[in-house]
Amino acid sequence: MAGHSKWANIQHRKGAQDKKRGKIFTKLIREITIAVRSSGNGDPDSNPRLRLAMDRAIAANMPKDTIERAVNRGLGITDGPPDEEIRYEGYGAGGVAVMVDCLSNNRNRTAGEVRHAFTKYGGNLGTDGSVAFQFRELGVLSYPEGSDEDGITEAAIMAGAEDVIVDEDGSIEVLTTPQSYVEVHNAMVEAGFEPEDSEVTQYADNNVSIDAEAAEKVMAMVEALENLDDVQKVYSNADISDEILEQLFK
Repeated sequence: MAGHSKWANIQHRKGAQDKKRGKIFTKLIREITIAVRSSGNGDPDSNPRLRLAMDRAIAANMPKDTIERAVNRGLGITDGPPDEEIRYEGYGAGGVAVMVDCLSNNRNRTAGEVRHAFTKYGGNLGTDGSVAFQFRELGVLSYPEGSDEDGITEAAIMAGAEDVIVDEDGSIEVLTTPQSYVEVHNAMVEAGFEPEDSEVTQYADNNVSIDAEAAEKVMAMVEALENLDDVQKVYSNADISDEILEQLFK
């Protein structure tokens, strides 16, 4: 989830649970395959998108031969129905903007499943571009509360980061362009600041505060979407306060 608030951290923890279930492997295999197919380049050293996908696969303990098969599929060396990238945009409860990135070999199936999730939890799908203007693609390196703010800020500036944001709970975000993400990430690690979580994501600059009722629906909708096999990532500009989160998760 874009926004990287306490709500985002809950999503990251849920993502860790997905890894244990093995569901993340399917999504990572598809991302590796499409990263290769879209560029025709199976070399991670010259294909930043592939490098990022492979790094995430390695972090999820995906076997090397599984990664190699995904690369070969992208190169057309092995058989298999081709996936295409599809983005769905719409609004959830409380007027929250939501974007859903998918990889699918059956557009009709995916559209029906995504639409059902939106409708079930009080949302509605929009047209292409209806909410995308509210997001921008950025690399985000996240550091937990209690991290060395001065040290991270100095290292980020030296690495060429776009910005450093200190959230209300004391957590820190280092923002980069997608093109400089790998370079900044490596520089931060070399400086001794390994991020707790990092990714290239769609980042919402203006979040929407919602009440407990809307928050419950938005979170349920996001979970339903993320559980769909064709869905790779879900982004929103939901701003859910700590008080509401504590109320819902007590």
